[in-house]
Amino acid sequence: MSEHRVRFAAVFDEEVRRQNERFRAAAAVQPGEDVLDVGCGTGESTRQAAEDGGTAFGVDISAAAIARARELGGANFAVADAQTHPFPAAAFDVVLSRFGAMFFPNPPAAFANLARALRPGGRLVLLVWQERDRNEWYSVLHDAIAPDTPAPPAGPHFSLGDPGHTRTLLAGAGFTEVRCTELRDPVCYGPDPVTACGFALGLLDVRQLLAAGDEQAVPRLQEAFAAHQTAEGVLLGARTWLVTARLRRA
Repeated sequence: MSEHRVRFAAVFDEEVRRQNERFRAAAAVQPGEDVLDVGCGTGESTRQAAEDGGTAFGVDISAAAIARARELGGANFAVADAQTHPFPAAAFDVVLSRFGAMFFPNPPAAFANLARALRPGGRLVLLVWQERDRNEWYSVLHDAIAPDTPAPPAGPHFSLGDPGHTRTLLAGAGFTEVRCTELRDPVCYGPDPVTACGFALGLLDVRQLLAAGDEQAVPRLQEAFAAHQTAEGVLLGARTWLVTARLRRA
């Protein structure tokens, strides 16, 4: 997945461009603020925080993604597991995570660690998928690759899809003013069906579904993407949560 994330970095960023505009506005990074970007991938959201005036530090567990982020520059980056990394205490004004926080194996420990890294009153801004059955893009993938088969268990990237569960996790880590705002913007899988297919074949959901598919799965997937071709690229329906919170003041 790391190599795929780097190879299709531009597609990954374009995929969620509409959601990212809302995410960036919600973060509202101000000049001089210290920003931690968790699960930063190749660093687009980190660089944008720096462009908005912050001192931005992006971390990801993928060495390949961080290597690419460093090549692109614009901020500071490190290979680190935000769940356990010993960040300096109360060092950041803002913690961001654009589709990264869902992957924590131990969410209570992870959010507690991020809370320790935030200054009292600091902001947390997350962008996460809603539950799988609320996302059209997954239905398109499933129906094309493995029609008439039961879907496998939902992957970790849907772990924060239930807003009640997310609020409980964050409250337990010391966050207040937790708000989950629904976004219904589509995602873009690429400018054309061929690119979309190449992009999709490296995704966790698609790799799972291919195990239940047949020799026509990939041609059917490309046909499905062709049916969703628009002037703006291959667009699929999506639902996400924009989660905002503040660390409780001492």
